[in-house]
Amino acid sequence: MKLKSILAAISISFLVLVLVFAFAAAEAAQITAGAPESEKPEADKQTETSPQDADYWFDKGALCATYGNDRAAIQYFQKAVSLDSNRSGAYFEMGISYGQLGNFDQAIILVNKALEMEPQNGLYLYGRGRVYLLAGKEDQAMEDFKKAADLNDEDAQTYLEHIARRLN
Repeated sequence: MKLKSILAAISISFLVLVLVFAFAAAEAAQITAGAPESEKPEADKQTETSPQDADYWFDKGALCATYGNDRAAIQYFQKAVSLDSNRSGAYFEMGISYGQLGNFDQAIILVNKALEMEPQNGLYLYGRGRVYLLAGKEDQAMEDFKKAADLNDEDAQTYLEHIARRLN
């Protein structure tokens, strides 16, 4: 009986602590929200994003792509590109999402756009190689994997090592 009482007291104490921290955080947020921009803590300034910011849409797209919702990811990457047409990563990720959906021609166009902006990006070459591989274009894929490996892309190097081991 005493053990149950002790556990109940601990549980209640823990709940009180959680509520105190929750209310303190909410109060701090209200105080900060009403403060002029110059008085806001530096951490708050750095994490703020808004729908008018390409980073906001890029992050939403990346999250959707990570969890396999490539259709939604494409929409978000398109929004990011509409706000910042120089964002090579958005073109690349959008291309990879199109590749995952089997639209290989559109995928290659978009990854090529990213590569035009950053021709020495090994990740982009490796990604294009993956799309080529999915499309059944093994020769083009291997070319990109080799170029990416030469640019020190670890995924490309690992893939080529794996292929070499399978052939031996």
